[in-house]
Amino acid sequence: MTGILEARGLGRTLPGERPITLVKGVDLAIEPGCFTAIVGPSGCGKSSLLYLLGLLDRPTEGELLFEGREMSGLSGDERARVRLERFGFVFQFHFLLPEFTALENVMIPMRRLGRLDGEETKARALALLAEMGLEGKEGKTPDKLSGGERQRVAIARALANDPVLILGDEPTGNLDSHNSARVVETLLALAHEEGRAIACVTHDLDIAERADIRIEMLDGRVERIVDNRDTGRAPNA
Repeated sequence: MTGILEARGLGRTLPGERPITLVKGVDLAIEPGCFTAIVGPSGCGKSSLLYLLGLLDRPTEGELLFEGREMSGLSGDERARVRLERFGFVFQFHFLLPEFTALENVMIPMRRLGRLDGEETKARALALLAEMGLEGKEGKTPDKLSGGERQRVAIARALANDPVLILGDEPTGNLDSHNSARVVETLLALAHEEGRAIACVTHDLDIAERADIRIEMLDGRVERIVDNRDTGRAPNA
């Protein structure tokens, strides 16, 4: 099992008089150029696993390797730096800052990283918004955008620092069928055309059916990993 992100016996248990196991003994790999869907019933540990994979929570057992480097021993600041430089996140709720425009929201991660000057930051943000089909929306605040537009701004923001890995937690959960399909197409293109590693927790059957890899969870464990590429079916057909 190889990938840009690898879990080996990964688990997380909350301590207490009655410890609560959220994730137990997970082995998986997230590959570049591959769209992975993490599915299962509510409460099965999908989001808990995603937070471990995204370095947002620490495991209590097992290993997590990113680009071959073990992540568990990193300090909080080091983990934050890896997330900022190499990861992108798209959540069910877009978490755009309401007082800033679409353009300004996309520029925020680049300003935090500090690789680009002001004009370069603005130019990249404009290009990302255009790539998401949001030309002419750059100056609008989130309350002036539709739900689908806000989520596409969130995807543009996730791409701001050119991440190799994008993690999504129910990215279509608040969208109608039309906007949901558009977000799915965007995520598939980011994997298949740009070679990024994409992993999404989802209840969306369209995402689950069209993913390259489907990871099925139950009671905090991975029950089955299905490789749709083995079926000869084109995932984006």
